[in-house]
Amino acid sequence: MGPKAKKAGNKKKKITKAERLKQLQEEEERRLREEEEARLKYEKEELERLEMQRIEQEKWRQLEKKDLERRNEELEELYLLEGCFPEAEKLKRETRLLSQWKHYIQCDGSPDPSIAQEMNTFISLWKEETNESFEEVVKKSKLVLNLIRKLKLILLETPLCDLQNKNIIQYQESILQLQELLHLKFNVATEILLRQASTLADLDSGNMEKIIRDENVTLYVWANLKKNPRYRSIRFSKTEVGFEIPRILATSNIAVRLLHTHYDHVSPLQTVLTPPNEEYTTSVTEIFQDEVKNLENAVSKEDRKESEPQESGSKLIDEEEIKVEEQGDIEVQMSSEEESEALKGELEMRLFSETVSAAHLLLIENATEKPDIFEDNEVDLCQFTTLGGVYHFDILELPPQYKPVKGWMIVEILKEGLQKFKYPPENIDEYDPENVFPPIEITLEVHENVIFFEDPMVVRWDAEGKHWRTDGISSVYYRQEERLITFCLETFGPVTLIQDTHINMPYQSWELRPLDVNEVLLTVTTVFTEIQIQIKENLCMLSSIKLRNKKAHFSILEGKWMTLFSFIIALKEAGLNIFPTTLSHFYVAINNKVPLVEMKAYRQMALLSSAFAFSWSKWNLRCNSTKVIFKVKEHLTKERTENPNWALIMFSGDRAQALKINEESETFSEALKEETEFHSTLYHMVKDFASGEAMEKTRSSNCQFLDAVCQMLLSTRLLSYS
Repeated sequence: MGPKAKKAGNKKKKITKAERLKQLQEEEERRLREEEEARLKYEKEELERLEMQRIEQEKWRQLEKKDLERRNEELEELYLLEGCFPEAEKLKRETRLLSQWKHYIQCDGSPDPSIAQEMNTFISLWKEETNESFEEVVKKSKLVLNLIRKLKLILLETPLCDLQNKNIIQYQESILQLQELLHLKFNVATEILLRQASTLADLDSGNMEKIIRDENVTLYVWANLKKNPRYRSIRFSKTEVGFEIPRILATSNIAVRLLHTHYDHVSPLQTVLTPPNEEYTTSVTEIFQDEVKNLENAVSKEDRKESEPQESGSKLIDEEEIKVEEQGDIEVQMSSEEESEALKGELEMRLFSETVSAAHLLLIENATEKPDIFEDNEVDLCQFTTLGGVYHFDILELPPQYKPVKGWMIVEILKEGLQKFKYPPENIDEYDPENVFPPIEITLEVHENVIFFEDPMVVRWDAEGKHWRTDGISSVYYRQEERLITFCLETFGPVTLIQDTHINMPYQSWELRPLDVNEVLLTVTTVFTEIQIQIKENLCMLSSIKLRNKKAHFSILEGKWMTLFSFIIALKEAGLNIFPTTLSHFYVAINNKVPLVEMKAYRQMALLSSAFAFSWSKWNLRCNSTKVIFKVKEHLTKERTENPNWALIMFSGDRAQALKINEESETFSEALKEETEFHSTLYHMVKDFASGEAMEKTRSSNCQFLDAVCQMLLSTRLLSYS
């Protein structure tokens, strides 16, 4: 039994091996079959994918072919529509000439700031006037400040093609002369006022205290008549403005003047930048001038050819035939002249249009070089802005006082005029400066029409270096609710408050929404605020300001309509700067776009702004610098609608397309939206899904309004700074 069982066991073992071999063969066959099936499936899917890709490519080629066929037609139509910009520039030129004429016929005695001779005469005559009281100088300052404002506006508003270097130098020299003369007049008027200090003394303290307020200037002056060493804390009546003086000053024959000019005539004037692409503008001009000359030469040759006598087989010609031929020649000549004039006019218009485009491009081109490296404690006025004016804090030697003599008031007039008291003295070897000449504590009121989003920085003017400095100032304490700032000052002179120029950049979001024909609302949201700007015709108005979800009242600007550049200046002076300069990219991390693409987008957005709303898109950060992405939708009602039906448009300057993704998509894709085409212009892209009413509304827009919207977009640079 045993051996048989063993044999049977061996036989069973051999069968198991065979079966296992069979199983292995079956598994191998199944694996090969699955691989073959997978290969066939992959090949089928690859063929399907390639076919889909071929279909997509063919579809794309067809779209490109269609776009190419209508490209010239679309660009020509866009050129005609963008004719509103040179047209608006011509109207602005006429307005400037008209304002000069109005000033001439007004004959009110004030000079025309653009005429050097009139300005020089005005300055010379005012220099000759003496013994003007402070109130009289304040009254005259209104005219002077208005002249300075006009000169600054001329430099801002006049296109570079119309502004020669000699004019720029002339206007800037006039501004500087007016600023210096105005401050000199304030000094002389202060001296005249201080001569009367003893007659204006306060009954309680025995010292003189005077406040003179005006919309542009506030004067605080205190004269130390009693020299009481215990009277060292001075607060001007009904204000929180004042200072703490050391014992040495409390016993000296001095006066303290705080002259708060609500403007800044201390900081250096901003230089008018020469065009970085001057060569481009020049080449464009030369090309079109050559075309005009070629046309004129061609026409003159044609005229000469027609006027040459032609050979005839017969010398005897009927007089009537001669008359008819002459008449025909005259008609042909007249028509050719008219035609040449028309062509010449068209070329000149194209040249002017290119010049305006080049000027638009200048507004958004970034400077290639950063400003010079600054010294320690020196303020970079590209990075920081002075706000709320300048506080001129001076310790003055009290001039001789009026004395009554036999019914007359006699006063000694010092030849050297108003003199500053040296504090601390230049030679202080015998004194301990830490105890005897400590810094003076000053409390100032912050100008009510200025917004500080962070605590302001206090800086002082360095007259020798001609710049603002942060050293020499300590113990700064800002009370935001009371709008009071207290600090200690080591040396005296002009002091001002500064804020980061780009505190509201980059923007978090923006929206441009039509309110009516020739009227839009631009909303710019930053980290600290939401600013709403209304544009109507060629004027701008600050509609509202929200500070951290709370509405702020800013009566000085809200509801006040201004021209574009006056409005930009006003917002900057109020601390609401959303207007980057050509240097701002050095101080802000921006989504930098190719200037030409950005400019084309703004111009075409302006053309559509009467009937279409535009808005910020998060995908604008994801695409490269040669493209911009934003949302757009038709908007024909005055009220804001919560309709989320925005189209997402990508624009590269010469191609616009609707994207398949939306704002809520998880990943970015440049895929074309189904059942849409691409166009050579943004205008024609939007036209594909727009109603007839909307397009009619855009065509009825005023050229000055379109220019104002375009200039605002170029000034805020929403596509690069958000």
